[in-house]
Amino acid sequence: MRATSYFWTNRKYVVMSFKVLVSTRFFDPAAEQLLTDHKCELVRTGLAYDVQDDTLDSAALNRLLEGVDAWIVGTVPVTRDLMLAHPQLKVIARRGVGYNNVDIAAARELNRHVTIASGGNEASVADHALAMFLSLAKKLNEGHTALQQGRWSTFVSTEVFEKTVGLIGFGRIARAVAKRLKGFDATVLAYDPFADTKAGEESGVRFVELNELLAQSDYVSLHLPLNKDTKHLINAQAIARMKQGAFLINTARGGLIDEAALLAALQSGHLGGAGLDVFENEPDLQDPIVKQLLMHPHVIGSAHAAGSSEEGLQRTNRIAAQTVIDLLNGRTIDPACLVV
Repeated sequence: MRATSYFWTNRKYVVMSFKVLVSTRFFDPAAEQLLTDHKCELVRTGLAYDVQDDTLDSAALNRLLEGVDAWIVGTVPVTRDLMLAHPQLKVIARRGVGYNNVDIAAARELNRHVTIASGGNEASVADHALAMFLSLAKKLNEGHTALQQGRWSTFVSTEVFEKTVGLIGFGRIARAVAKRLKGFDATVLAYDPFADTKAGEESGVRFVELNELLAQSDYVSLHLPLNKDTKHLINAQAIARMKQGAFLINTARGGLIDEAALLAALQSGHLGGAGLDVFENEPDLQDPIVKQLLMHPHVIGSAHAAGSSEEGLQRTNRIAAQTVIDLLNGRTIDPACLVV
């Protein structure tokens, strides 16, 4: 029996049914309750919460999508063919701010809404970026490894205090990073082709051109979407412009960095280290370049986990659920959450 909601027209109640597929990981009970409280019938994959929906084959996915009005999706590709096969599917909600796995052109053409959970995980990602700054600066990886190996070794480290930090991209997450850096008395530079000068002034950030940022920064942190203009933005030429011994941190998208060029810069000693939460071909850990990066003593890695704090997941789950509820009921949503 499908969940129902009702509206009054021509002096009679008309039943509207909303069926929502939730296939993303770590969707908490409070977010499920929000949906059911608003008369949505939930369809689950039947998988444990720590299993991604991209493990489903196409037949299983198509069965799950039968009659579904909205889909809170994880990382499985949402293709034109999939949308065409399910014309009743009105809303595709991404839990998170990335939507690279959704065919946006097809969604626009087929009149489907695509949403993101803007504002939900910025605190978590900003904390993660700062954790990588500090781990690299204080050589925590090297020190911990030495102790594990039975060596009492003191590593001479550096600081974030009063250093110059360059933020490439200046959206919500980068602004949260800038806010945290105030406590370190850091000089913060930013490059963004669509610079919000007011936000920069409020954050105490100075906008500069990319080459200037690369040349002046002790730490470079990436906060950009991945598209045809930003793919391999940090390539061999860009890395060569960076300071000797500088650190590179990426909590955005793996394809922003030419990983082979990064590895060469670490091996030559030109860069002091790298913090990588994302990789170009993730989750493939057999890629020979990625394997060498993760084995490098001056690299801190994590499995695209920057936004996955308990609090961040709860916020993004709630935002995704609310966008589904509002759009299915014909209400407007925060423009920052609406992709198409």
